[in-house]
Amino acid sequence: MLQHRTGPLLATALGCGLLAGYLALNLLRAREPETSIVPAETAPVVVAAAHLAPGSVLAPQDVKVVAWPVESLPEGHAPTVEAVVGRGVLLPIAASEPLLSSKLADPESGGGLPITIPHGMRAVSIEVDEVVGVAGFVLPGTRVDVVATFPAGVLDGVLGGTVTRVILQSVQVLAAGQRVDHDLSGKPQTVQVITLLVDPGAAERLTLAANEGRLQLALRNTLDTDSVTTRGVQTASLIGSGWARAIQSVPQAAVAAPPPAPAADAAPTRPMHVVETYRGADRSVSTFERGVR
Repeated sequence: MLQHRTGPLLATALGCGLLAGYLALNLLRAREPETSIVPAETAPVVVAAAHLAPGSVLAPQDVKVVAWPVESLPEGHAPTVEAVVGRGVLLPIAASEPLLSSKLADPESGGGLPITIPHGMRAVSIEVDEVVGVAGFVLPGTRVDVVATFPAGVLDGVLGGTVTRVILQSVQVLAAGQRVDHDLSGKPQTVQVITLLVDPGAAERLTLAANEGRLQLALRNTLDTDSVTTRGVQTASLIGSGWARAIQSVPQAAVAAPPPAPAADAAPTRPMHVVETYRGADRSVSTFERGVR
């Protein structure tokens, strides 16, 4: 008899539990504030469709328009494709990066290397080989020191030897060969010409050094822009001061004068035979006139 009463009681309890849970859930939902998602206001912004190198001229296929939140619009952005097509790129632009007016040349400037030269600066190219170009690691965007080697007499009147000095420091490499964009891979590139970005005074020093001596580039950390005072180095400092005093004591005329010519009435010298004789560590030299027996 008890078993027949247990079934209905359990069913009634389960139903009451489900009803209580449903009522509690509806009560919690009623207390939650009603919120609605309002879409953010956007505006059109022109971005790069792919990586853009400095000096390139923008074409319609190089750009695209995306919706950008109004509250975070970048300063100097372009709202239409027509505003950027035909303008040159001054700095590298990554894919999907907004095209800002600070990175683009004026509409009438065109493209190529000239538009990447800042106002008041000059681009000077020098011929290099694998050694001068630091084994191909001098790439656009890197910084170098220019080291020049001259005959010592060119600088301070010292007879003989050479002198090497740093003539320019922390010079930016504008182009390597025909390339003006930095290679992100960092792989070396073999080029014959390096173009440096310098001011007019440095352009004069660089040109004179290239004509009077031999140039060498010293690669430096891109973030290291500090200048270091150097005195240069001469050949004499490498092999001792005694050599320098001996060289300076020789009269210039004595070094440069050609050997005296034989007198017209002097008797012609006869050819000689030279015989070297060795006895253990002793060496002797004997000379004989040819034709004498």
